[in-house]
Amino acid sequence: MPPPPPYQGGKPPGQGGQIAAMALAGAMAFIVVNAIAGFVVFLVVASINDDTATKALVGLTAVVSAAAAFGGGWLLIRRKRPAPKGFGMGLMIGWSLVSVCTAGLCTAINPELYTGMFGMAR
Repeated sequence: MPPPPPYQGGKPPGQGGQIAAMALAGAMAFIVVNAIAGFVVFLVVASINDDTATKALVGLTAVVSAAAAFGGGWLLIRRKRPAPKGFGMGLMIGWSLVSVCTAGLCTAINPELYTGMFGMAR
C-alpha cells in the first residue's frame, strides 16, 4: 500500500484552544468539588473529639485530594484526545492553585494550620 499523500493545506489545524478551555474547566471543577468536600471534612473534624481520628481524617483527605487531582489527571492526559487531556491538566492545575492560594489549608497539606484551629497536638 503506498503512503498517503503529504498534507497540502499548510499547518494542520491546532487544538490548543480546546485544550486550554478544558484545562480551565478542569481547574474550576476541582475548586468546586474541593470546596464542597473540604466543608464536609471541616464539619466532621470539628465534631470529633478524638485527636488521632482527626489527624487520620485530615491525612486521608490530603491523600484523596492529591490522588484525585494527579491520578485522575494523569489518566485523562493519557487518553490523547484534546478534551480529556485538557481536563486532566486542569485538575492538576486546580490542585496546585488551591494549595498555593490557601497555603495548603484547603488541600490538607499544611498540618501546622490545623493544630491551632482544632486544638490538635503536634
